[in-house]
Amino acid sequence: MATPSTQPYLLRAIYEWCADAGYTPQILVKVDGRTRVPPGYVKDGEIVLNIGAAATRNLTMDNEWIQFSARFSGTSYEIAIPVDRVAAIFARENGEGLQFPVSDTGLALPQPGAAPEGEPPPKGRPSLKIVK
Repeated sequence: MATPSTQPYLLRAIYEWCADAGYTPQILVKVDGRTRVPPGYVKDGEIVLNIGAAATRNLTMDNEWIQFSARFSGTSYEIAIPVDRVAAIFARENGEGLQFPVSDTGLALPQPGAAPEGEPPPKGRPSLKIVK
C-alpha cells in the first residue's frame, strides 16, 4: 500500500492554526484543467483564494480536493481544487505558512480569446450573431 501524501494533512493543520490565531488562511493555487475557479480572477496561471470561514460556505478539505462556495464581485461560484494543485497555504496577515511543490501537468486552461496553437488570432472587431 502506498503511503498517503502529507500535503492534505499539512493544509488542514495550517488552516486550523490560522483559525485559532485569528488569521485569514489563504491558498495559492496553480490552475489547470481540473481546477474549478472563476477564470476572470486567474493571473499567470495562478489564483490566491481566501479560505477563511467568513469568505467561504460549506468548506471541505479532504485528502484529494478542497471544495467550497464563495462570492466574487457578488456572484456565487462553486470552487473545486485538487490538493496537488495547491502551491502554498499561508496567513494573509503575516505570510507564515507552507509551500508545496506543484508539478506542471500540461493541463493548462486556455486563455479567453486565445487562438488555438499554430493559428494567428482573428483580425478586426469581434462580432456576435443572433441565431434563431
